Amino acid sequence: MKKMILALSLFMLAACQSVNTPVATITLPETLIATEVPITATPASTQTPQPAATPETMKISSMDGMTQIFIPTGTVYMGGLDVLRDSDEIPAHKVMIDAYWIDQVEVTNGMYNLCVEAGDCRLPVKNSSDNRLDYFGNPEFRDYPVVHVSWMDANLYCQWAERRLPTEAEWERAARGDDMRTYPWGDEPPNENITNSENSVGDTSRVGSYADGASPFGALDMAGNVWEWVADYYKPTYYEVSPSTNPVGPENTSGTNFRVIRGGAFQDTHLNLRLSNRGYEVGPDPFALPPNETYYGRSSAKIGFRCADAH
Repeated sequence: MKKMILALSLFMLAACQSVNTPVATITLPETLIATEVPITATPASTQTPQPAATPETMKISSMDGMTQIFIPTGTVYMGGLDVLRDSDEIPAHKVMIDAYWIDQVEVTNGMYNLCVEAGDCRLPVKNSSDNRLDYFGNPEFRDYPVVHVSWMDANLYCQWAERRLPTEAEWERAARGDDMRTYPWGDEPPNENITNSENSVGDTSRVGSYADGASPFGALDMAGNVWEWVADYYKPTYYEVSPSTNPVGPENTSGTNFRVIRGGAFQDTHLNLRLSNRGYEVGPDPFALPPNETYYGRSSAKIGFRCADAH
């Protein structure tokens, strides 16, 4: 299928870096948290101003050191609003979403290893990335997004971190804000200064490396770097029946167990980096038992995740 990430074989490796306490080693700019913006299209080649962070707009998780940003109650224009929209992105519709918190960046190798050492998460299926044989457990890549984790792995991590996976609607609001922009940063096409995409790097980048690609609320890496698991099952026609308030995705009535992924990855072009683009991959089978592969679902060198939290 056009958007489906190719399956990667599952096997366990014992490599694991030693981290004793949750320490936030990522240093990000102090002006990345934005307030709500007017409901008007953002002009091309401009970025949304990012006011200084405050205690009301930022908090640090005591579990893994993740910076979380506050997303206020508001409306998102959800779905394809441009000529490149695909059939599963229509109809475009307004959705009201209650306030919540979302991770500012993707969960890193170092953060994920805290959960592994706590005994609540399994190791990534592979300790490599797309082009690096020694990735997970390598201190050089501690602040890079964890990959080769299935939907089940991501969900278990968020539970351990006392958070949860964001819904697809929450993900899109954090990326788009209150206007009708095409990308998190505006309408300017992707380039190597605002996102890791189109194979400009050739693999993952350190999280938070593209401050100019921040969303209106200050979320980083929401287009490019790695795809991100969200909570919802995937159904191509869901937008036709999606509720207008706090949608949580369709029930799994097809038996395919597909879960939505969002944001595109380091090899993707502008088509998949559009923030309305919906990808999918096989998630866990609710009727399977561990350690069967179908219990966890598929993983990829191009899929990671971030977590969310209720207000």
